[in-house]
Amino acid sequence: MLIAQIDQTRREFSPTLDEARRSELGQYMTPAPIAEFMSTMFGEMPDHVQLLDAGAGMGALSAAFINEACNRKRKPRTIDVTAFEIWPDLADLLEVHMAAAAKAADAAGVHVTFRVLRDDYILASAEPMFSADLRFTHAILNPPYGKLGTGSTWRAALRTLGIETVNFYSGFCGAAMTQMETGGEMVAITPRSFCNGPYYQPFRQMMLEDFGLERLHVFESRRTAFKDDAVLQENIIFKITRGATQGNVILTTDEGYVRSAPSDEIVRPDDKSSFIRLPVGEDKLAASIQALPSSLSDIGVQVSTGRVVDFRAREHLRADPGADTVPLIYPQHMKAGAVVWPIEGFKKSNALADCPETEKLISAAGTYVLAKRFSAKEEKRRVVAAIYSGPRVGLENHLNYFHEKLAGLPDDLAAGLCAYLNSEAVDVFFRTFSGHTQVNATDLRGLRYPTREQLIAIGRAKDPQEALAAIL
Repeated sequence: MLIAQIDQTRREFSPTLDEARRSELGQYMTPAPIAEFMSTMFGEMPDHVQLLDAGAGMGALSAAFINEACNRKRKPRTIDVTAFEIWPDLADLLEVHMAAAAKAADAAGVHVTFRVLRDDYILASAEPMFSADLRFTHAILNPPYGKLGTGSTWRAALRTLGIETVNFYSGFCGAAMTQMETGGEMVAITPRSFCNGPYYQPFRQMMLEDFGLERLHVFESRRTAFKDDAVLQENIIFKITRGATQGNVILTTDEGYVRSAPSDEIVRPDDKSSFIRLPVGEDKLAASIQALPSSLSDIGVQVSTGRVVDFRAREHLRADPGADTVPLIYPQHMKAGAVVWPIEGFKKSNALADCPETEKLISAAGTYVLAKRFSAKEEKRRVVAAIYSGPRVGLENHLNYFHEKLAGLPDDLAAGLCAYLNSEAVDVFFRTFSGHTQVNATDLRGLRYPTREQLIAIGRAKDPQEALAAIL
């Protein structure tokens, strides 16, 4: 079978690729089982299919799509494939594999034509004369993963298409969205980082305005999707249809979970950030967090990012505290819900000079709840919180901190808020919309919270987690 042959070639060819460039652009070819699975997600096909495969690699996705179409009870009469691949060696293999797929399809009664475009997909999509010919009924994508610099040629090209985004994968998907016919279906495997955070908000809103979100498949293990390439991204597969009325969303996982979820459970109507939530697994815990009565502003608390960017304040950093310094708190100072400071032999800095130049970097004396912006791989929870209580302090930029109008919190409120953030329920809920280890202040503002009075009662309780469980 052709797809098996392509997969064998992938395994043999991958080690020979330029690893530096592949890592830079995040180009990883699709294993056969995933390509075949993705091809089954499409609905009933029309007589004439126009398929886009942007960043096609060796052609596994297109070959799987063609094979799936040929095995359907109602087959399309024709499939016209447009496949982009900029790497010459891969494009050569793609030509060979598409010719073989077309031959096999002819034997099954489906006429396949194809064109392999050895061009940069994003830049080509921004050329008006060329892009006018790019219109598709179907798209199947495994786009490259790599950051798009603000001043990059690709970023500028995407802006001409009305797309503002920060990564190649969302750029590829966004460009493909603009090329889909009404009723056109797209299935893509990407990192799940676009589901939350401010940087991907324009991309999410573009998707949700023009397309119906029909299916989300979650890989619960970091290594499942591209295990041969040691990729640690958390991936999802999504299916969207242009112009479709939004109905329930089918949620599935690589561990066999299946559920039809109401659309307002995936994207809340009142969520201005349009977070896409993935409520799989511990549904009851996640639902209990969603049902809590308060927003952060309701309890009179704000959250901000630490003010001290250490490389910008290098001349004011001190290894050890002294009479003319204030404590400088990094995430490494957080241990088991508390701040352990100073750290002897700390590779960074324990203190910040207290001088006019650092005045705006120093927070007032008081009690603050700190939350790491990036959780370490070995930590079990995404949200990791601790309490700082003490004199004026410098809070490093890799921390978020909860405060009341930049002043400290009452001790009992801080204790309850810290216990809440460190709870299993918050961790489960957070994972429904965040697929990476970053915790933005925007994410923390988007959480639901117990009332202020309930948080104070939790903070005063002998067993805070037991008190929280009674509320949930």
